[in-house]
Amino acid sequence: MAASPPAAAALGVLAILLAAAMAPPAAAEIRETLIRADPRSIIPLDEFGFTHSGVLELNVSGIAFDPPASAELDLSQLGFFLSTLDAWVHVLRQLQDLDVTCALQSDLVKLAYSFDRLRPPSNPAGVEVARSSSFSVAFSVSDPGQYTLVFANCLGGGLKVDMDVRSAMYNVDPVTGERAYLSAGASALPSFYFLFCLAYAGLAAAWVAILLRKRAAVFRIHYFMLAVLVLKALNLLAEAEDKSYIERTGTAHGWDVLFYIFSFLKGISLFTLIVLIGTGWSFLKPYLADREKKVLMVVIPLQVVANIAQVVIDESGPYARDWVTWKQIFLLVDVVCCCAVLFPIVWSIKNLREAARSDGKAAVNLMKLTLFRQYYVVVICYIYFTRVVVYALQTITSYRYLWTSVVAGELATLAFYVFTGYKFRPEVHNPYFAIDDEEEEAAAEALKLDDEFEL
Repeated sequence: MAASPPAAAALGVLAILLAAAMAPPAAAEIRETLIRADPRSIIPLDEFGFTHSGVLELNVSGIAFDPPASAELDLSQLGFFLSTLDAWVHVLRQLQDLDVTCALQSDLVKLAYSFDRLRPPSNPAGVEVARSSSFSVAFSVSDPGQYTLVFANCLGGGLKVDMDVRSAMYNVDPVTGERAYLSAGASALPSFYFLFCLAYAGLAAAWVAILLRKRAAVFRIHYFMLAVLVLKALNLLAEAEDKSYIERTGTAHGWDVLFYIFSFLKGISLFTLIVLIGTGWSFLKPYLADREKKVLMVVIPLQVVANIAQVVIDESGPYARDWVTWKQIFLLVDVVCCCAVLFPIVWSIKNLREAARSDGKAAVNLMKLTLFRQYYVVVICYIYFTRVVVYALQTITSYRYLWTSVVAGELATLAFYVFTGYKFRPEVHNPYFAIDDEEEEAAAEALKLDDEFEL
């Protein structure tokens, strides 16, 4: 049996909610949404993790319908409600079984406002009062959970809705009465971001000390590694301030712009660094081969696309019609970039293997080969953990502990930076150091067995 229109719409919003669950913890700041000639029966607007003292404030103006609403129009079929993901799955079942014909009728959702309240009763003289085109309401949430604010239009018939929606969701501290505009699972993020910022600042200072102490062995790649550390620290500082201002005031006060700028620069520089290290640029060879340049020409534009997609995802929210499309673009581009950066490492490993068989420097080439193998494995582990394991943590962790997935991802990134810096630090090699015959023979024998390692 074909799904009814409300059920079909519910399936669509279920997919959006699942996609939103895979996104990083939302700030859910004060959000203004302009809905124009939208015929969708279900429009998800924002999500938030409420405690026992949560509040939803809705200010809606400019309400208009196309075609214009008649006096017989059942406005109770339009309204706003809050729903958890688990509740929505059951609402979907109710719609499929025709227990209800509109999500607003379900007792599993929290009805925040129904549009039938826009039409006040007639006055004592019997004169009908005109329908209002705006309203403001404050709705208290006492049941903690991760809720999504949804607008429902169950009238069908191609009815299009216009309105300006200003929504604010926050939790109230029962002791101080202060508002917290960050979701319950994200309230600890500003502190964690600042701590990680200090950690990267410390790493940058330590790296500067190493560069000054070993100037004779410093290559251009080492200065680039310092730039990556600084950009990462600035990115975390901007994100910490962004989340801190949102938590206290509901708006980022411009810190979101700085965050996007540093996030863009950090993303491009990190992927470029992995490619350059994989090619051995500056410390093994002073140039890039044509195929290595082509990898950079692919990775850098894709990172630009990925950052544009990330900004659209963060700023538009799930209510945007093409939000899911941008989310898919971001994931696809991110996967392509992660795969592309592995090719230079594979090429370097193969080149080192071939050089070891021809130039007679088995011991030296074996050390380089081992280093690049280790880096290849670590890059794969880093990509897998930050792209798969972190998202898995977000889906299985309670909304109160969504910060744990962010901390896990940042710890993995910090470990990756430390490993990269330690393995490729400036190192002064003694040109008079002699490798004895036994070490050279052992290395040559190890290289003979190297064919078992295939990428």
